Amino acid sequence: MSNTKLLKGVSSHARHAEQCSYQLLGKEVVMTTFSLDVPDSFAETDGIRFAYRRFGAATGTPLVFLNRFRGTMDDWDPLLVDALAQERPVILFDNAGIGRSSGRTQGTVTEMTQAAASFITSIVRNPVDLIGFSLGGYVAQRLALDYPGMVHRVVLAGTGPGAGEGILPSKPQVGPLRSAPHMDLEALRVLFFTESAAGMRAGDGLWERTHSRADREPEVSPNSYDQQIAAIKHWSTAGGDAAYPELGRLDHPVLVANGNDDAMVPTVNSFIMSQRLPNAELVVYPDSGHGFLFQYAEIFAARVNEFLDRVDEAAAAA
Repeated sequence: MSNTKLLKGVSSHARHAEQCSYQLLGKEVVMTTFSLDVPDSFAETDGIRFAYRRFGAATGTPLVFLNRFRGTMDDWDPLLVDALAQERPVILFDNAGIGRSSGRTQGTVTEMTQAAASFITSIVRNPVDLIGFSLGGYVAQRLALDYPGMVHRVVLAGTGPGAGEGILPSKPQVGPLRSAPHMDLEALRVLFFTESAAGMRAGDGLWERTHSRADREPEVSPNSYDQQIAAIKHWSTAGGDAAYPELGRLDHPVLVANGNDDAMVPTVNSFIMSQRLPNAELVVYPDSGHGFLFQYAEIFAARVNEFLDRVDEAAAAA
């Protein structure tokens, strides 16, 4: 991409790390964390100044995180991110107009994908792995379809392929909570987790962990919110830029994952997507919803690490 300038060096992979404890599935987990104190770096390309954080293992294929609706880098669960960062380089970033990134948030998934591609090629030369959560999963699919040489493997979490036969919209309780000016703990519980005791504990734990960073990023602006809603509607409407009609040509290895009761992107959409993708596998987690990847953070991280570390059959045969 043109007009690229790195404004600040990438954080050292051998940076200081701390021991932190979390409650996971009712048990205390102690692990080394990186993400809570990694400083922001910036890369300017095509007129946008992207904020990002790169850290984790010194070698390996970088894993790029593509975020949810109204999410910033600080909304990624450090319990999940750091479990993945111990095995590979990870890259968190804010797309245009989000968090500390400049520019205007785009109103279609295709435009969001173009901006993400511009950012990725500005800091990484080799193909990357992708993990896309919710809206970020839409972008991950378009990246793999529109920029296939940029992508190695794809993880699609709590997401769907857009308008198509059998696809279901969000449950009725989602709309009012999604349109609220700010995401509070109660909304997070309803949108991301089940009503069981385990679900409530998972919501409380995620809220605490994602609000532990001292210099937490600003919330998504009303304008960016409106643009993201427009992009979701366009993706979900016949004639939009949904991946559904094109899934048959997305031949990258794909791990599709979800909770068994997702209110935001109903779990049946994950089944349909996995059936239409030519090289996909599906995993569904019990007693969980949209936020399954945080409720089962270490278990899901282990599954993702195993998937990403597999030797490609074509490479092995060469």
